[in-house]
Amino acid sequence: MDNKKVDEQNENNVSNINESINNSEPKDMLEDVKANYEAELKKLNDRIIELEGKVKYNQAELINYRKRKDEEVSNMLKFANQDLILELIPIVDNFERAIKLDDTNLDDSLSKFLAGFKIIYSHLNEVLKKFDVEEIPTVGCEFNPNIHEALMTNHDETKPNDIVLECFTKGYTLKGKVIRAAKVIVNKLD
Repeated sequence: MDNKKVDEQNENNVSNINESINNSEPKDMLEDVKANYEAELKKLNDRIIELEGKVKYNQAELINYRKRKDEEVSNMLKFANQDLILELIPIVDNFERAIKLDDTNLDDSLSKFLAGFKIIYSHLNEVLKKFDVEEIPTVGCEFNPNIHEALMTNHDETKPNDIVLECFTKGYTLKGKVIRAAKVIVNKLD
């Protein structure tokens, strides 16, 4: 009987061990699976955050690109006539030089000839103004290196320092942008 009792007890122990193994195995496996799942979920969430950041960055870059392109196209359209105007300005300069040859005698043939030049000159100036071309103010104005180009300096005690004394070549702006700086003589008292 003792053997039978020992066998029964051994069977109960084996059964308890098997039961505990069977019961503990799924718990351990479940915890391992849960831990793996949480680690994988964290990796995926990190990847999502990273990709969302890249998408936002690329969207911002696209918006900035569009703004730059729109600004470039706008400037290109705004200043499309600049090359043509730069070609016309020397013609206006030549007309001004020719008109300066006119004297006070309005009956001579030169004055009659230059009367036509004056009409053409005024029409050219009207066309330039129509396209927002403006002459840069020079004589009597304070020297500004952004719009004036100093070719020479002169010393005149009667005038303030850094005042433009004389203009060699007129300067022009197109819609506020300097397309040709005025070439001037500047007063220096120092």
